Amino acid sequence: MKMLGTFLLNHYIDNHMRNHHTYLFTLLVAVALLFANCSGKTHIDELRNIDVNGVNIVYQVKGNHHGQPVILLHGNGGKHDDLSVMVNQLDSAGYLVYALDSRGQGANAPLSEYHYTDMAEDVFAFIQTLHLGHPAIFGWSDGGNIALQLEVLHPGTAYAIIASGANIFPEGLTPDLWAEFSQLKLQDSVPALTRMMLYEPQMTFCEMQTIPCHALIVAGEHDLIDSAHTRAIAEHIPQGKALFIPGEDHGSHIYKSPVMGKVLLEYFQEINY
Repeated sequence: MKMLGTFLLNHYIDNHMRNHHTYLFTLLVAVALLFANCSGKTHIDELRNIDVNGVNIVYQVKGNHHGQPVILLHGNGGKHDDLSVMVNQLDSAGYLVYALDSRGQGANAPLSEYHYTDMAEDVFAFIQTLHLGHPAIFGWSDGGNIALQLEVLHPGTAYAIIASGANIFPEGLTPDLWAEFSQLKLQDSVPALTRMMLYEPQMTFCEMQTIPCHALIVAGEHDLIDSAHTRAIAEHIPQGKALFIPGEDHGSHIYKSPVMGKVLLEYFQEINY
């Protein structure tokens, strides 16, 4: 009986110690992984691609892995690195930046037909697929149109939109420019991206009233967009605000310029983003 008792006691001790050692080993591995993760790089700077709505979208992601997400959208026929100065400014401020090549543009394969609604749906799918929550979205020119169209189609998707040089219908250009530009409708062959600008977007000021997020509507003093149009967009968005930048045109404050990035950072501070 004594031998049985000793055997059972030793068996218990062996199992207990074995389980204890297993627990300690597991704990040590977990702690090691935790420290490895904490001491690893949290900064990202990569060029990636993703399939959304049946098209490939190339994008750059740069910034603090734990930073607030900011999506950047370029202008008609452009590419994500048109906004490289802004990307670096936002990165330095601790944000996580996603600079997209819109469908059929930049590094993406060209298409025969383009629509702002399709591009807006691409951005919406991008946000949902990457689980970005409610990001801030900046759009320049066509990118601004896309940001506004996104909020019309899916109100409340963004925490804030910042649209520079945007128009909600083609006639929002300055009168002289529209009179000249609209003559292209008479031509037999017009590039697909140009054709889109001739007939789109087709949003209304009433639809602007349905946009619930913060909105900064920007234009240069000498922009291609009529100043009254810019002001009306901002006035119809409940949390809208217009900003006209002195001395700038449609893109001089954005392309290879730090001006728009500084405006963004000041606005983010104002809206606690």
